[in-house]
Amino acid sequence: MNKTKMLYTPEGYKVLTDELNYLKTVRREEIKEAIAVAKGFGDLSENSEYDEARNEQAKTEARIKELEDLVANAQIVDETKIDTGIVSLGSAVTVYDVEEDEEIVYNIVGSNEVNPVERKISDQSPIGKALMGAKAGDNITVELPGGETIHMQIKDVTRSQK
Repeated sequence: MNKTKMLYTPEGYKVLTDELNYLKTVRREEIKEAIAVAKGFGDLSENSEYDEARNEQAKTEARIKELEDLVANAQIVDETKIDTGIVSLGSAVTVYDVEEDEEIVYNIVGSNEVNPVERKISDQSPIGKALMGAKAGDNITVELPGGETIHMQIKDVTRSQK
């Protein structure tokens, strides 16, 4: 099966591998112990602690499988090769939002690294797509899914800071 490569910044890839390592080494052992303790409570057919531990084990193993697939299909962006003159994955983009009359800094990341609170937006989001390939001084118009249109001017493009 040929899976699509997902783009990651080095920071995003590290988060992915750290979670996978934690689940495989620490969480599996915690669940193993919880199952052993629950078995000590007796009849497994009416043992809610055992059922809960087994359900947690199934969820953890599913997440491990998902993370292993993501890691296997990850493509890490070499941030040293990012042209800071244009917006690309791994860029920090300072824009002036005309409607809101404010400056905003967006960090362009792969779709699995999105975090709106930290203003990490996907290169596949409406704003991310509109910004990709643009440079300082460009004016961008973005139509959002709800039909709203926003106008931005790109003030600066740099590499994302950790």
